Order: sequence, then C-alpha cells, then structure tokens
Amino acid sequence: MKSFTLLNYLIFVSIISLFGFQSSKVLGKENSTQDSKAIISQRAVDLLAQNNSTSPVKITGVRINSTDKGIEVILETVNARNLQPVGKSQGNSLVADIANAVLSLPDGKDFKVENPAEGIASVTVTQVDANNIRLTVTGESSPPKAELFDSNQALIFVLTQNTSTAQTPQQPAPEQPTTENKPKPPSTENDEPIELIVTGQRDSYQVPNVTSGTRTDTPISDIPQSIQVIPRQVIEDKRANSVQETVDNVSGVTYLGDNDARGSRFTIRGFDDAPIVRDGTRVYGSSQGIPEIANVERVEVLKGPASILYGDIEPGGLINLVTKKPLAEPYYEAQLQVGNRGFIQPSFDISGPLSADGKLLYRLNALYRNEDSFRDYDSSLNRFFVAPTVTWQASKNTDITFNLEYKKDNNPADFGTVAFGDGIADIPLERVLNNPDETFERTELNIGYSLEHRFNDNWKLKNAFRYIKNKYDFSVLALPFGLNEDTGILTRFWAGQGQDQNDFSLNTNVEGKFNTGSIKHNLLFGVDLSRSTNKNQTRFDGSTPIPLDIFNPDYSAFTAPAEEDIPFFFDDKLKGDRLGIYLQDQIYFTDNLILLAGLRYDTIKQTIEDNLTDSEQTQNDDAFTPRVGIVYKPVDTVSLYASYSRSFNPNDTTDADGNFLKPEEGEGFEVGVKTELIKDKLSATLAYFDITKQNVATPDPVLPNFSVATGEQNSKGVELDVVGEISPGLKLIASYTYTDAEVTEDNNPDNIGSKLTGVPKHSASLWTTYEIQKGNLQGLGFGLGLKYVGARKGGLPNSFEVKDYLTTDAAIFYKKNNWRAALNFKNLFDIDYIEGVNTFRARNIYPGKPFTVIGSVSVEF
Repeated sequence: MKSFTLLNYLIFVSIISLFGFQSSKVLGKENSTQDSKAIISQRAVDLLAQNNSTSPVKITGVRINSTDKGIEVILETVNARNLQPVGKSQGNSLVADIANAVLSLPDGKDFKVENPAEGIASVTVTQVDANNIRLTVTGESSPPKAELFDSNQALIFVLTQNTSTAQTPQQPAPEQPTTENKPKPPSTENDEPIELIVTGQRDSYQVPNVTSGTRTDTPISDIPQSIQVIPRQVIEDKRANSVQETVDNVSGVTYLGDNDARGSRFTIRGFDDAPIVRDGTRVYGSSQGIPEIANVERVEVLKGPASILYGDIEPGGLINLVTKKPLAEPYYEAQLQVGNRGFIQPSFDISGPLSADGKLLYRLNALYRNEDSFRDYDSSLNRFFVAPTVTWQASKNTDITFNLEYKKDNNPADFGTVAFGDGIADIPLERVLNNPDETFERTELNIGYSLEHRFNDNWKLKNAFRYIKNKYDFSVLALPFGLNEDTGILTRFWAGQGQDQNDFSLNTNVEGKFNTGSIKHNLLFGVDLSRSTNKNQTRFDGSTPIPLDIFNPDYSAFTAPAEEDIPFFFDDKLKGDRLGIYLQDQIYFTDNLILLAGLRYDTIKQTIEDNLTDSEQTQNDDAFTPRVGIVYKPVDTVSLYASYSRSFNPNDTTDADGNFLKPEEGEGFEVGVKTELIKDKLSATLAYFDITKQNVATPDPVLPNFSVATGEQNSKGVELDVVGEISPGLKLIASYTYTDAEVTEDNNPDNIGSKLTGVPKHSASLWTTYEIQKGNLQGLGFGLGLKYVGARKGGLPNSFEVKDYLTTDAAIFYKKNNWRAALNFKNLFDIDYIEGVNTFRARNIYPGKPFTVIGSVSVEF
C-alpha cells in the first residue's frame, strides 16, 4: 500500500511554519459578497448593532480606495458594529445618515474629495449635529449604487456608478483627498429611500460572528468556547462537495465513514455520533443521512458539550449547516463540474425579488450529481437535489422565511473493507466484500419556516418549525459478518433493511438586550418541542452463511433470494417526544469582561413498539444541563476564556430486566485564547479541553448478553485553528489537534485503556490559496492543501490499527469579471489510505478516494 514519506511530512511542517511567521505589510482590499446580502433600513437597524452603546462612536479616519468598478469609502472606528446607517437618494446623490456617531478626524474638520472616480463627482463626510454624521456621495449623472460592509474597525461603503441610468461622463483626473469646512446639508426635497446592501466578506476566509454557540448573532471572540467556521469561499475554492470535505480543515473533527451507507459519521473531540444540524435543527434517529452543501452558506463547528441549546447530544459537539438566504438584488449563477470516474455535476443558484416592492424574495438552488464509485460496484453514485426558499416581509418589523429541500440518492451499498490481524487485509481497496450489484436508495424531504418579529431595537421573537422525512431502503444484500483469517473466508448473511423517519421540531425564543446600571445583558429564553418516529424493518437470515474468499472472490456463487423470503429480525417503531426549556444570559460587565451563563431542563419520553412480539416499552428521562463561561480581553485583539458545560444523551440499551439504562452524562472543561494575528484579517484559536462521558453501556458481568450503565470515557487534548488572510490575495485555513481519548472505566477489564475508535492522537491540515491582485494575470490563483491524520485504533478492546496518512490537494483557478474556471486535484499523489474506522472488524472500515480531478466553470449574471 502507498503511504507518505518523511520528505512529504517535512514539507508539510515547513509550509505551516512559513505561513505561521509571515506578516502583512499591505492592507488588502476588502470586498463584499452577494451571498449574505440584507437590506439595511429602519426596520433592520438592530441587525447591525451588536451592542447597545450609550456614547457616540468616534469616526477617527476616512479613506478612499480605488476598485476596478468604483471606490470604497472607509470610515475607521473602534467599533463599527454599533453604527446604524440609513440611506436615501437626493437627486444625483446617495446620502447615508449614521446615528450615534461623531466625526473625530486628526485635523478636526469634515472630509471632502472631488472626482475620486469615473462617474462620481464628490464624497463628503460631515457632522450634521452632535450625535449624527452624514456621508454624501454625488454621482455625475445619477446616484451611485452602494454596498455596505462592516468589519470590527471600519464601516466600508463599496460604491459603483449606476449604469442603469447614468450617461457617459467625462473622465476628470483624480485628486488627492482634502478637508474643507462643513458644507451645507443637502436639500431634503424629493428625498427617496434607498436600499443599502450589507454584505459579508466575499473573498474572506474569516467570519466574525456565529449563531450556533449562543443562538444569537455573537462575535466569536465573545464566546467562551471553541467555534470554527468554514465560509462559502473555502467550500468553493476547494470544490468541496460534501460535509466531510468541508470540515477536514477543522481541528478535532474526524470522519468515520458512512455508517453502513446510512449517513455520515463524525467524531468531535473523540466522541462518536456528532450530530449534523441544519440552521440549528436536529435530526433524531439512527440515520442522519449524507447532507448536501449546495445551498449552504457556511459550516459552523461547535465543540464541547452543547446540551444547553440543543438538548440530548454527545459531549463532543456538533456541526451546524447554515443555509443560503434570499437576496434583495437579482443574482444568477450557473456552474458545471466534471471530473474523472465519470463525475458530472451541473448546478445553479438564483435569487432576487418576487415583488416590485421587494417585500417578497426568493432563492433556488438545485443540482444533479453522478459519479462512478472508485470501488468495484456495478452502479454509480447518483443524487438529485433542489431547495427553494422564499422570504416575506410581512411588516416592517416581521420577516418570515419558508424553505424546502428535497434530495434523492441512488448509490451502491458500500460496507468498506475488512480488518486482518492487527491491521487491514492486504487486498485492493477497490475490492467489494458484499456483492457489486447491491444498492441503497434514500429520499429526504425537509420543509419548514423561520419567523422573526422585532418589538423594538432591543427585543425580538424568533420562531421556527421544521418537518423532516427521511426514508431509505437497501436491496437484498450479502452482509459481511466475520472473517476466518486462517482461510481468508468472509462469512456473510442475506439481509435487507428499510427505515422511515419523521421529525417534527418547533423552537421559540425571545432575545432581549437591556442594562442594569453599567452592566449590559443579552438575555435568551427559549422552548424546544420535538417529536420523532422511526419505523425500522430489518430482515436477516442467520441460518444460511454466504462465504466469500476475500483474496479470490466469486460473487456469482450464490443467488440472492427474494426479499419476502428473508425472515424479519426487527420490526419496530421508536417514538420520541422531547421538551426543552432554556435560559441564557450574556453579561457584559465591561467591554472586555463577559460572562456567559445558562441552564436548560429537558424531559424526554421514548417508546419502542415491537411488532414481532406485540410489546411496548417506555423510557422517561429528564435532566438539567448548565453552562458557564467567562471571557476576558486584555487588549482588543485577544480573548482569554474558560468554560464548563454538561450534556446528556438517553441510553436506548436495556438491562437484563428489560429496563432502559440511565442516560449518558457528559461534562467538559475548556480554556483557551482567541487572537487576531493580523487585525481583521487573520485569527487563531488555541484551546485545551477535558471531557468525560459517564453511564456508557457496558456488558453485564453476570449476563454478558445484556448491558449495565457503568462505563466511562475521557477525552482531552489541545487544538489550534488559524484562518484568514496573511496578505492581499494570500489566504489560509489550518489546524492541528492532539487528542488522547480512551476508555477509563468498564466492566470488561480488557477495554480499560483502549483508545476510542477511529480517533487519531495527532492530526493537522492546511488549505491555502493565492490570487494575483494586479497586472495582466490578475484573477489567476493557485491552491494547496495538506491533510495529515495519525494512526487510529479499531475494535473494543482495540484489536487492530490503521496507518497514518498524508494527502495533498492542489488547485488552479482564474476569475475574470463574472466568470470563474478552475481545476482541483484531490489526493494528488494517489495515496492509498483508510479514511473511516469502526469498532467492527468485518465492515465499516472505509478506504479513502484515490486521485481525483474536477474541472469547473461558473458564471454569474
């Protein structure tokens, strides 16, 4: 089997070191994105203000940068997120009034520049009264178009000539900025409201705010917990087509495979079954599917116990997929990806207003994907996906978004390869160990709404409902069960399975900002309701073995029976009803001392109806789960934090008397530092964690076929994440993880000290791109990715180990106007490696993909 060399590893370490010690000498241009547009008007001012500041914000500098289409007007300040611009048009001028702000330039005067760019006659920034300033940009023949971007230390207006109404202007020579006495305020006659578009950072890898950590839009630096974000730009640069490819640059996350083709499995900080949620909504049951990311705006990875906001959950953390939202301006993108092994993926993303007044917006994402498996299956991997979304501004204070996702998969039923001795069987990784013609079909429907009502600038109500239907069926298959290593004969049995899952979720919360003296509060109170049902029919014939020689397989030796001829092994229905109530307060004692505290109460009722025995069992569990954390900022760019949190997860295993076991309980401690290595450009998080999970099901020492809740597992380690822009055009996202995860208590003494399955002690990753900024080659870019995963143990007690590996990715791309073309190379040196590991030796050990090339072209219009 191929593996990486010492030279590869030294190159990897050298590149990380090089990037780690580079510094920026040039302030790069900050652009905006159409993917996160939202209208700033009086009805949404509170979306811009992250804190309630009683003293005016000082504008300490005004700069103008030239762009290829116009200019950027940059208002420098210490806290741009408190600024509240409201726009309007006056003749040929765009006027933005900014409340709660004072102009404090070094010379003490107002700002004015004449003819800064073609089509723009002047830019002025004036103090209108004691607490309000005004930006006026005058076009030569029409008011310019504007987009708005807010960073930590600047409010940036991106201005371009309004070509829809502008005439051909003269081209005056640009002049240097000057300062003059305050001009007279513009006339207010015939004022017309104008929409300013607030945008994110289009080409940035850094995202300042998240929602998954607190269910409020909060700066990452204010949250006492490690949260990593993968923005859309990284997904596009990597040409990632799965959650697995998206999160492999996040520390502490390990992919375990596709769980007998039922759905993606991840560990976070060593603990299995990390849930994948979509816009904060959970999917319960044994299968969470393989999510689509075509309509995902960003991926947030929340680490550590998270029951305070998400109820019953493993203590490692979760992955939150934040979906794209409708845009206020027309946006159309079409894309085609093609690659080796017959890969083809056409897709489109379109959005804009549905009504003339802009109160009804839409967005539609869709794709079709087909690819031959790199393993020797007869059928290809096939997916169809469509996701329409509509947002309605019901009133100036109320918005409601309706969304739907439909997904259908037809794939081979892949069960991976097999362990042999203390390693992996020495057979081609392409070899199939069930039968090549066996398939798996899944359909998923996800429909719901989210509503927000703003009572005023400080209080808002959010309500969201989600219905998810997830149905899958296996064809009749030869299920691998055990290997005779002396003969190389794999024992298999005929089996089949189908599941029909239905999840209903309703979440309502109230968020309020208020002060008690000089102390600021951001209070959140919420209620979660959910019902899930999972109908499971499993057929299994354990009386007739189907042998297969793994070294010389003959798949035609046995003919599959009809499905109805295989007896039922399970025919049951699991129903779960959940109620959660939570209270959380983000307390700002000062701007640099923040306390986050919360408490949740959950009550869960689970019922299993067994149709084979005509019996029913019921389990009732409840739990209180707290969280407390503190953030201290010695300087504006550094956050020191510490936190403690708990989790719980119902145990669906029964003891010898048929009673459900106590729920698993987890507690986690975390300390760390978050810092901006380059202000507003490059950030890093360094964290130490220690998490313990108790009441783990272990074999009963008297009746080994049953279980008791006496097990304990512990995971501790160090994580480092770095993301952002080193210098103009040079971006990266990198990580390193050290994890020590093991069984600490168990009734079977052989299990104590065993490493948790599939968790590497060391792992690291890097993805970096460089795009040429000027000259004839402007828009040409290159990408490099490295991923190292250490050796991992399998089985409990550990009985085998898979080797470590290092893979290399690369990319070359070119952007011109509204076109983008790229070539992405994955596993560039065609390394053989095992990607996913499980406790079972006979299946769920998944080989990684060989060399893959994807060519893509996209156009926006």
